[in-house]
Amino acid sequence: MSKYYHGVRVIEEGEAAARTITGTAGMQVIVGTAPVNLTDNPEAAVNVPILCNSMEEAVKKLGYSTDFESYTLCQSMYASFAMFGFAPVVFINVLDPAKHKKDHVEKEYGVVNGQIRVDDVTGVLKSSVVVKKAETVLEAEKDYILSFDEYGYLLITLISDAANGVQSLKVTTTSIDPAAVTEADIIGGYDAESGKESGLEVIRQVYPRTGTPAALISAPGWSHKAEVAAVMITKCEAINGVFTAECLLDLDTEKAKKYADVPKYKEESGYQDRHAIVLWPMVQVNKAKLYYSAVYGAMVAYTDATNDDVPNLYPSNHLLNADGAVLADGTEIYMDREQANTLNGAGVVTMINEGGWRAWGNNTSAYPDITDTKDRWIACRRMFTWMGNSLISLYHEKVDSPANYRLIEAICDSENIRLNSYVAAGKLAGARIEYNETENTVENILNGQVIFRIYMAAFTPAEDIVFILKFDPELLTAALSGGEA
Repeated sequence: MSKYYHGVRVIEEGEAAARTITGTAGMQVIVGTAPVNLTDNPEAAVNVPILCNSMEEAVKKLGYSTDFESYTLCQSMYASFAMFGFAPVVFINVLDPAKHKKDHVEKEYGVVNGQIRVDDVTGVLKSSVVVKKAETVLEAEKDYILSFDEYGYLLITLISDAANGVQSLKVTTTSIDPAAVTEADIIGGYDAESGKESGLEVIRQVYPRTGTPAALISAPGWSHKAEVAAVMITKCEAINGVFTAECLLDLDTEKAKKYADVPKYKEESGYQDRHAIVLWPMVQVNKAKLYYSAVYGAMVAYTDATNDDVPNLYPSNHLLNADGAVLADGTEIYMDREQANTLNGAGVVTMINEGGWRAWGNNTSAYPDITDTKDRWIACRRMFTWMGNSLISLYHEKVDSPANYRLIEAICDSENIRLNSYVAAGKLAGARIEYNETENTVENILNGQVIFRIYMAAFTPAEDIVFILKFDPELLTAALSGGEA
């Protein structure tokens, strides 16, 4: 029977959270590690795309820790939900409690006020805990209950008479081991025997599960490793056979410690692709170091969402809500605009401190080798990717309709209205759709193929704004003449 209430009651709640901005144009899909031992079902949070709409939901489904180096997904949780207040975000955790774990020998812990705090190890799996009184094994939920404190340490609260009066108990545990996760786990793959996917391969499941394709693929704490980055680049095209995305790649700040080293290191690492955005250095927020990709991805997704969920704005010169730029060893980086521009010229997005720390750079990693407008400029590239993905999603319902003029007119009319709305709103410089009868031969129609052409122009950035100052002696003469009068 539920509890019966009669009278006046007061329940206090915490401080109201800031309103979350939502959007899908910058849908982040982030691969990494999370403290899943803090969840109710750790095994269910492994190698599956988990959609989260708030920090609370992320904590419940994946766990959360400020140990950003060990639990890399928490960097993006903090950046997306706390720094920018953006949702939703898709997380893929590869830390497997069945695989990445370590056992701890039995140890005696003191009981204080009916509770034991296992404060010498984190990541404890509740299912592994064995508590003994002398040689008698106590029973969970009968003799004690398990929980975690705010620092992730296991708490054993005694609730039965069996533990009354004891000064200490023996405890044996097993914990997850984030240090055991390797690049191979992040890269993942397909297991033909089990039929299961892991790591970056799980990106395939994002659209079938959420109905929204990935827009920004990242792996903070891992993308600075060349093998991981190479696979991330390959995953940007032909997702589910049809969709496209961009990936965010960090450069290793332990190997590229000076801005002058960055262009050469970027080239040697093979970070050169139209769908890749290369970032250097790391970001400092509240004394914590975050990989740039975590913060940049959150900022880009937030910017899209506040722009009618259209990715036509350039992320460059937007505030990162950061406190500084740093290397992995904590060394602070202060570049002037000339130094930052050197990195931009090498196809690297960096940071400058002008009225606050800002993203700086408009080129994809394909630059300077590729100068094609739609593949060089970040917003142009993202608009073509977004437009392609939206066409696939919007007109999926038309597939298998009779290939008659009614269908052709319906698609042309609908798409022209949509494209014109983007042009009128300043999201595109121009756009139109055409159906060309010479391309749609009888043979094509008999084979079930209908071809449309869309012409569009995205805006390039006003990257180089020039004011020419010239001394005009006639203005001086006029001023002096006026004085004599």
